[in-house]
Amino acid sequence: MIANNSQRIGVIDLGSNTARLVILNAIPGYAYRLEDEIREVVRLREGMTAAGLSDTAVARALFTLRLFKRFCDNYPVDLIIPTATSAVRDAANGPAFLQTVSQEIGLDLQVLDGEREAYYGTLGVLNEVQLGNGYVIDIGGGSAQVSKVRSNLYQEGRSVPLGALALTEQFVSSDPIEPADVQAIQQQIAQQLDTIPWLQKKQPKPHRHLVGLGGTIRNLASIEAARQSYPLNTLHGFVLSRSSVQKIVELLQRLPVSERQKISGLSRDRADIIFAGALVLAEVMDRLRVESLTISRNGLREGLFFEHFWQHLAYPVVASVRRFSVLNMARVYNYQKAHASHVRYLATRLFNQLAPLHGYDMAERELLDAAALLHDLGTVISYDDHHKHSQTLIINSGLAGFSPRETALVALLTRYHRKGRPTPDSFESLLSEEDLTILTRLAAILRLAEFLERGRNANVDDVTAVWDETTLRLTLIADEYPAVELWEAERNAASLMEIAFERALILESTAVPDIQFGH
Repeated sequence: MIANNSQRIGVIDLGSNTARLVILNAIPGYAYRLEDEIREVVRLREGMTAAGLSDTAVARALFTLRLFKRFCDNYPVDLIIPTATSAVRDAANGPAFLQTVSQEIGLDLQVLDGEREAYYGTLGVLNEVQLGNGYVIDIGGGSAQVSKVRSNLYQEGRSVPLGALALTEQFVSSDPIEPADVQAIQQQIAQQLDTIPWLQKKQPKPHRHLVGLGGTIRNLASIEAARQSYPLNTLHGFVLSRSSVQKIVELLQRLPVSERQKISGLSRDRADIIFAGALVLAEVMDRLRVESLTISRNGLREGLFFEHFWQHLAYPVVASVRRFSVLNMARVYNYQKAHASHVRYLATRLFNQLAPLHGYDMAERELLDAAALLHDLGTVISYDDHHKHSQTLIINSGLAGFSPRETALVALLTRYHRKGRPTPDSFESLLSEEDLTILTRLAAILRLAEFLERGRNANVDDVTAVWDETTLRLTLIADEYPAVELWEAERNAASLMEIAFERALILESTAVPDIQFGH
């Protein structure tokens, strides 16, 4: 990945519906990236009785775990963290299954109880979303976990048997689903949620922050994203409204499974169980009186990983998700730290001094800061058009802690750090008219900072700005005459600065020009 001392960590999550393996390449405490992932629908809970897991379900699980183990061995993976959740912990033959897995495959599955499953899912979320005070919901195949977060710390969580597969197996006997089946599911949901103190009906006041994870919720978000023609390639930070959830519930209830499979954004293998999971989410949102939830790409597997990645911290959650996500991406793609840091410094100096002209505050400065560190990432693909490649990397990966709007702005800032008149490109649906002005002004500052560091030697130590109604005068502080920087800035950055700040730009230097460069 980033250095010779990185290690590969594989996390196996054997769920009630799906088994997943993620392989992450990491230097603990420094940087990490997802290197590979396998997902297989196992339906481990399918056909489960009082005697335990069915023989066919066990056979599917053993085949998949054997595949996962071989995959990890071939990579190779330095550390495997194998876990199982509700289906195995609830099954009467769960201990025998665990022994078989250990003896035949060489994996010692850690069976997570409901509280630990809630905890690790929340750990994953808190390393992706700066939640503060709020709630986390994870709807799996066999169970659902609802956790309470206070001061960005996991406080407590409850697990209830409201998984999408479990509810479907227990209550759905018709296709399309009959009203009687819907009522039976809703009664079970209400009965189970009543056992969670913070999900009692008639909450005294609405809660603002809810984060959702798990396959059911991600698929509901994918359906809505497809309907919106959502322009980002990741659902990280996607906001799913309460009204959208209700509309999807109504759509799913009307359609037979064969028609649900044609819904854009919905995985075909979830078409038969998604409705029950959607009812759970709708009821939780109603009880918390939230109007929307934020989608987390992270979950249980990432929580298990972060416990290892942040093991040197007192609590395995990074202090600033936004700050680390930018640094992590920069480090993964081997950014040129000295150059990027000096561009960021010059951009910040320009931003602060021009504040009376642009009127922006910390929020906009943070976007500029992120773009300054990430602007050259695309060179890892090719120097040619690297500004476009930088945008692509950001749009495909997302930025943890940043909203979709903010991610689009940071990506566009990197796209226009070299040339071109900034436009919203394909992100109009995420941006307002005001955002286009923000984009133009911040891109002008970033572009100027980039060309003032064109020699990549920090020749320009600082810059000062003064202006009147018609002129913006920038003085470069340098020990040696910054001939290259002045030449490049005047050719490539001056015109956009003039458009952004509606003043003629004058560039000068405190250093005396060499004779060969003239005055």
